[in-house]
Amino acid sequence: MEHIISDETIDYVGILAKLELSPQEKEQAKKDMGSMLDYIDKLNELDTEGVEPMSHVFSSTNVFREDIVTNGDEHEKILANAPAVKDGSFKVPKTVR
Repeated sequence: MEHIISDETIDYVGILAKLELSPQEKEQAKKDMGSMLDYIDKLNELDTEGVEPMSHVFSSTNVFREDIVTNGDEHEKILANAPAVKDGSFKVPKTVR
């Protein structure tokens, strides 16, 4: 089935894509879009009964590691490096007047 793409559709897609197309480019775009839609129609003819939908061609597994604390609470050790400490926090000079 051949799809006919209107000039209005090409103009609208051009606006959405922020493209200024010449008349020749518009004609080529109409042909290309029609070819894409024809290919989608061809794919729709395939029997996909019982085929699981997938989000990616390759199977994927979670590659993240478990979030395990390894260094523990080193609050006091960290504050030992501070030039000034107040109420268990770094004390810094005022920057806003």
